[in-house]
Amino acid sequence: MGPWSFVGRTDELNRLVAAAGSGNGRGLIFSGSAGIGKSRLLREAVASLPKDRFAVWSVSANIATAGLPFGGLAQVLPADQPVGVSPAGLLRWAVDTLHQQAAGREIVLAIDDAHLLDPSSAALVYLVARSEQATVIGTLRSGEAVPLPIRALWTDDLLEYAELQPLTLADSTEMLAEMLGGPIESASAERLWRLSGGNALLLRELVLAALASDEITSKYGVWLWTGRLELAPSLTDLIDTRVGRLDSHVRRVVELVALGEPFGLPLLLKASDEMAIEAAEERGLIRIVRDDRRANARLAHPLYGEVVRRQCPVSRSRRLLALLAALVEDAGARRRDDLLRVAVWRLDSDTAQDPRLLLTAGAQAFASFEVPLASRLARAALIAGGGFDAAELLATILMFSDQPEEALEVIEAARDEADSDARRGRWLTVYGLVANWGLGRDGMADELRDGAATIGDPGDRARVHSFEAIMRLHRLQTAEAMRLAHSVLDRPAASVGSRALAQCVTAHLQATRGELRSSARTVAAVQADAPQWRPDMPYLQLALEVARGTELILLGDLTGIDAIVADEFADLADAGDFRIGAGYLAILRSQAARLRGQTSEALRCALQASAVLATSRVFSGLAHAERAHAAALRGDAALAAEALADSDRTHEASLEILYPWREHARCWVAACAGDIETALSVLDRLLVRLQADGFAGHEVFAQYDLVRLDRAVLAADRLATLGQSVDGPLATLMARHARAAANGDAEDLLGVSRAFADLGLNLYAAEAAAMAAARLRTARLPLAAVASARLAELLDVRVDARTPALLATRPTLTDRELQIARMAAAGAPSREIAGQLFLSTRTVDNHLLRVYAKLGIAGRAELATALRAVSESNGVEPLVRTGSLARRQRRNSRL
Repeated sequence: MGPWSFVGRTDELNRLVAAAGSGNGRGLIFSGSAGIGKSRLLREAVASLPKDRFAVWSVSANIATAGLPFGGLAQVLPADQPVGVSPAGLLRWAVDTLHQQAAGREIVLAIDDAHLLDPSSAALVYLVARSEQATVIGTLRSGEAVPLPIRALWTDDLLEYAELQPLTLADSTEMLAEMLGGPIESASAERLWRLSGGNALLLRELVLAALASDEITSKYGVWLWTGRLELAPSLTDLIDTRVGRLDSHVRRVVELVALGEPFGLPLLLKASDEMAIEAAEERGLIRIVRDDRRANARLAHPLYGEVVRRQCPVSRSRRLLALLAALVEDAGARRRDDLLRVAVWRLDSDTAQDPRLLLTAGAQAFASFEVPLASRLARAALIAGGGFDAAELLATILMFSDQPEEALEVIEAARDEADSDARRGRWLTVYGLVANWGLGRDGMADELRDGAATIGDPGDRARVHSFEAIMRLHRLQTAEAMRLAHSVLDRPAASVGSRALAQCVTAHLQATRGELRSSARTVAAVQADAPQWRPDMPYLQLALEVARGTELILLGDLTGIDAIVADEFADLADAGDFRIGAGYLAILRSQAARLRGQTSEALRCALQASAVLATSRVFSGLAHAERAHAAALRGDAALAAEALADSDRTHEASLEILYPWREHARCWVAACAGDIETALSVLDRLLVRLQADGFAGHEVFAQYDLVRLDRAVLAADRLATLGQSVDGPLATLMARHARAAANGDAEDLLGVSRAFADLGLNLYAAEAAAMAAARLRTARLPLAAVASARLAELLDVRVDARTPALLATRPTLTDRELQIARMAAAGAPSREIAGQLFLSTRTVDNHLLRVYAKLGIAGRAELATALRAVSESNGVEPLVRTGSLARRQRRNSRL
């Protein structure tokens, strides 16, 4: 891996450049930990300074020259220093020499690692900073002794001193993409950022180690890290250098914290020496943080723990882990996560004797979507004699870890232990879950139906029926799915989890049918019961999000989608490696970005989803379809066709319910290739199928695709009917667009554009504006400039798509007309807009004012008053024409 381009740190770089180039002589020094990026930041700032204005001298202090007089500045001072002069005279000579070499230019002295300067060099830097036309900028390492002349630079107010903060997640992600030569999956980026602590050097070492061990790989152009950490010798040496030599007492403190963090301070005081704890904190090895009312000890840097844990002898590690478990157990294990931590410590110290402890901890980890940890605990519980319950939990977790073959082996082995109605019901549901979605086997719904008939307890039978219902829903057996869901909801003995799963089936079907308000209420009811069903069926959250995501996309509620992808489940899915959940949420992000017209972002999210779901049968076909759709909207026909082929290859019959999204993508892939006839044929088949299935919510979008492909006449009547039956404003607005396009009503198309933009649906807003502009330009009407301005404003700041409607109409605007559009978008006052209108046109009639008002540029009367005031102040006839004169002018312009 070679050197990478400078990324991030924009504010810090601008601040450093401004300090160097301000001309006021007041410089800036950044301090920070080793490897945080100080030196690179300084080099970038120096490189940006114009050499014709500044005499720039760069100095990198180091330990080799720290004991030599003027050794730190030997790189910039002449070799023939005067002899026989006093130290003060030598300093004056050095300052004068630098100014002579500057030849009238301003001096910028850039000092890297200023804390390593020898005393003479430090004194010279101080004198340069005090001299005229000279500025000092530089870096130093936090926690190191700083020469007094350097410290005096900021205490004497000759420059500013600031602490350089660790890289942000955004900067770290950008740097990772630069290092790897492509985008990295968001969860992988966040884990590497946290592990590196925002330190650029450590981040680079982590990536090098991961690349060398094949723990970070590229799929569909997106890099993913497995999370397994390989510590290269260079990284271990680097951490060892920072940790330094430890006596036995301090080492015990660091090892206890490394093995048990966050570790309560009272328990740490019981397990180790108080003076050793203070020493570890003073040396920056641990830190004490407040968490509610508890004080916890944590390591100062995440990588310290990795190195310390690996260097700790196995026997001592096992002894300390057992000690940690005993301390928390003796204290009562009062906190919610104490049981989980004790179970892990017991497992790692080989002192786990109770399979129930391991099983309970595994279920708790799975409920938090910590999938690898949950799998490890469940497997240990099974080995320790956890029996059927452990097998059920492990098989379920393996299913959601993309290991369905092993999951099937585990649950098959427990078949004979399903010796009661409760166990028989649970066995059937896990077996069906794995065989249907994990392995794609046909006929599993019928097997669940037959198995449920052998279960006498109505509550246990309801559990099986709820799984059968969602299985049949996904395989498009919608009538039977709804019947089963209702039967579960009508059964008082059904558990909370069974009822919630049946409600997810109902909510999903309600959304597809256009009953969006009912779907939202059903989703809200399931979410309200989450604390009751999540411990038993945490994966039900995924069914809930699919139903909710379908409802929100069909409603056009992008704010609701943003809330989903920002809530706790999204964080847990990413952090816990629940890849099916993380992959689906990436698909939702892609769909929302697509509707916003942000096709680059849509493609990025779809690529990430495709990479995350590369080994899964669940949602993989949908991820590729979204990748194809986004690529098609961007105009990349080759990528779109390739992604659609991947979608067809990976699509599973167990998720046939998702076919509308895939067929929408197929339509736009054909349109992107210029084959409009094929696109229309795809839509025709899709509409027939949607109407047969009763999916009115999806049909609205398919009919609207006809409008977008300039076939509004074919869709207008049906969309008008759907607009009356499908909930929400979007269906009505799409019907309005179809009617305006079919009638050639350019003015109403502009109003439609504004209404779509108000919903955040900027792709549709731009297409409506493009249609209006095309019609107005053909008729040579004065409103063409208005429509073009509207379109240009959308394409300039919001939409990066290349659909047929947008490609057919290029906004042709003067700079001033574009300025009006931008001013309107920014909410400029009417007087300012009127001034631009006065300069761009000679007359504005009431009709044009009304259109401007519809566009939201300003109120009609308000804008007319402002225009008259501007024209009169310029000594010309008022621009606003009314009555018969305006009508004659409009008629003449049409002719």
